[in-house]
Amino acid sequence: MPDMASPGQKSESLNIQLLVDSIPALIHTSRPDGYLDYFNKPWLEYLGVTLDKVTGWNWTAFVHPEDVEGILAKWRACLATGEIFEYETRVRRANGEYRWMFHRKVPLRDANGDIVKWYGSSLDIEERRTAEEQFRRNSQDLQRSEFYLAEGQRLAHMGSWAFDPDGFYYWSPELFRMHGLDPASKPPSVQEYLDCVHPQDRESMANLIKGILAEASPFDATKRIVRPNGEVRYIRCVGAPVAENKSLKKYVGSAIDVTGHELLIQELRRREAYLTEAQRLSHTGSWAWNVRTGALFWSEEIYRIYGYNPQEVSPTWEQFLQRVHPKDRPQIEQRAKMEATRNEWIDSYGDFRIVLPDGTIKYLHSVAHPVIQSGEATEVIGTVMDVTEHELLAQELRRSEMELRQIVDLVPQLVAVFGPGGERLYANRVALDHLGLSLEEWRQTQGGFFRPGWFIHPDDRERAARAYSDSARSGGSAYELELRVQAADGSYRWFLTRFNPVRDEHGQIMRWYVAATDIEDRKRAEERLQHENVALREEIDKASMFEEIVGTSPALRTVLSRISKVAPSNSTVLLTGETGTGKELVARAIHRRSDRSSRAFVSVNCAAIPRELIASELFGHEKGAFTGATQQRLGRFELANGGTIFLDEVGDLPAETQIALLRVLQEHEFERVGGTRQIRVDVRVIAATNRDLQVAIREGSFRSDLFYRLNVFPIDIPPLRERREDIRLLVEYFIDRYARKTGKYISDINKKTLESLESYPWPGNIRELQNVVERSVILCETDVFSIDESWLPQQLLLTEPKYQTELSRSLLTQEKNMIEAALKESRGRVFGPSGAAVKLGMPRSTLESKIRSLNIDKNRFKTAPGT
Repeated sequence: MPDMASPGQKSESLNIQLLVDSIPALIHTSRPDGYLDYFNKPWLEYLGVTLDKVTGWNWTAFVHPEDVEGILAKWRACLATGEIFEYETRVRRANGEYRWMFHRKVPLRDANGDIVKWYGSSLDIEERRTAEEQFRRNSQDLQRSEFYLAEGQRLAHMGSWAFDPDGFYYWSPELFRMHGLDPASKPPSVQEYLDCVHPQDRESMANLIKGILAEASPFDATKRIVRPNGEVRYIRCVGAPVAENKSLKKYVGSAIDVTGHELLIQELRRREAYLTEAQRLSHTGSWAWNVRTGALFWSEEIYRIYGYNPQEVSPTWEQFLQRVHPKDRPQIEQRAKMEATRNEWIDSYGDFRIVLPDGTIKYLHSVAHPVIQSGEATEVIGTVMDVTEHELLAQELRRSEMELRQIVDLVPQLVAVFGPGGERLYANRVALDHLGLSLEEWRQTQGGFFRPGWFIHPDDRERAARAYSDSARSGGSAYELELRVQAADGSYRWFLTRFNPVRDEHGQIMRWYVAATDIEDRKRAEERLQHENVALREEIDKASMFEEIVGTSPALRTVLSRISKVAPSNSTVLLTGETGTGKELVARAIHRRSDRSSRAFVSVNCAAIPRELIASELFGHEKGAFTGATQQRLGRFELANGGTIFLDEVGDLPAETQIALLRVLQEHEFERVGGTRQIRVDVRVIAATNRDLQVAIREGSFRSDLFYRLNVFPIDIPPLRERREDIRLLVEYFIDRYARKTGKYISDINKKTLESLESYPWPGNIRELQNVVERSVILCETDVFSIDESWLPQQLLLTEPKYQTELSRSLLTQEKNMIEAALKESRGRVFGPSGAAVKLGMPRSTLESKIRSLNIDKNRFKTAPGT
């Protein structure tokens, strides 16, 4: 130690060095610049080197390589600051082993405070470091264990607790979380804990705590708790006592959240109850057989099915066989033997009967299914269903089906059943006997429901196929048609055949049922009746004289001939003639002899309907079309659709209605009043008038184009004065009619009366004659018909008919002049106190009609007086 003593004190220095070398400590010194200049003897022996090998900076070669950089940095920092140096490194001793050393250097300063020397020592701390490392590892293991424990408790929803007579003094964090409490809070008191328990479990838990405090014993209890948010959880607590000197010290235990498990158990119990109830309601039991042990399991329903009490009898093979019906027992035993010796199990099914002690027989259906584990059947599970009701119903159904088939075979009809694709399925005995075929032969016959077979008459096959095609297009609806079916002897007979589809719940056709009724006799009778009707109709046509059209005069025969020719067509007919000549009777005769005779005949008197209502009457109106139109109304044209409409007095139609009528005749369509929809009709029009329409056309009161449309086939009805030879027949016809009505008997006609009737010109024609005869029959008191000649004005007997046309024209001219004079006087005003209607003494509507028919322009009279 060079600097430890002065030269003069050499001996003393040697003694100090000897002292330093002799102490069991590792001592070293350093210059102010960090150069280590001395290591005592224990250091050199520890390192196994001489001093020159470690002085200066050579000592770093003995420091562990991983520690060199750190100790040098620390040493240089202390040299710069003068702070005490402390550092731990691993140093290699003489045997090559590295051991931990604690190094400490303290600076020595002079009077000026400058560092003149560093004195240091090193201490072997290997054992301490080893102990510290072990402690660190133990701490880490403990922390890891605590983490694993806490995480395990969290994942398993399990907590731990400690309890002594004073209450809980430890709760694990997970236990706090299980109860919905803050883990940072302290364990609850006994009362606080009981407050967390569900009210229905609180009393039992309080008694449990009292019991374990009074007598130390382990316990296992499950109770419900209510979290602060109202959620209910199921908690299972397991605790064990810790006693010292036979005195209870504390309880430790665990708590686990078994809510999921408890709810699952409850659900399983519910399902088990549902399964049991379902088995009871469906009369289905379940069973299991352990192949290895032979153990059997029966559900409660199987006990009930077999009539055993589960508390008195254990399920055995012998108990089962005891109930099996004697006739079914061999097959059951054979089946069991086969299954017991079978290498590979498969699902099996069986039906058998059992006999109960009271003699009741039940029908059962069994299903067995193997449970395979590692390629081996270890267990067989199955069900047994009581199908007694079903079997009895099936037997009854089979009996009913047999009876029904016998009934169907005996009905006097040909009955057949076809599949949805037209395949032949069944034919009754009557049908097979008629065809001379067996059921199999009929099924193999060429054709089908859609393509009739050879036994349908060739002339009817196409019609039958077309009828089915029409039915298919309408969605498979029922239909019927008449067919001729060949019999076994080759003859054909007529049948009325009805085809009815049977559908499933989705509306799809499942079957076609066909029933054919023999109508051969009816068809023959119809043919005979038809021939008789034709002959009778011809006779009636010759003798009936067209219903009520009575007479044989040449003029009338000409009319009847024209009726016969035009009636079968759809041509428009215009009937002309004087009033009372029977124009409506002729129209009805045309209708009855036409193809439309089965449809409506609608008659309209155009002159009797007010001008404002004629369009609504003919064409109908929509609701609200005009004031008073409270609902939709169909017009006469719609009512006559498909039939005939008779327009009497067509010459009195207003101009606007004539236009609409012309459109109907041209286009066969019209619109209702107030409507916008075009309505098409198929109507034959027969018009009639007593006016000269040519004159009306010239006067402008009738449209010429409408006249040409109506005048397709004109028929002029002759007046009665041109049919004088028919008067006797008409008188006899009317006498017979009204005599029957009044209950009188008239056998003859007074000769003078007949001469008077035949000489009278009859301006009212047949209608006037009819009225005179009816009046006379009412007043007649004998069986000889006579009239009062005063009823026939004598001045008319001398009147010549050739002047009637000139008179009519003169009257129209005079009437027109009178109306124009009245309009001029009233300055064109038609109604009102000073109107023309009042001056002429006629209703306003009548005057308006005459103004239009006479083509008078009333506006030209609306001028100031005197102009």
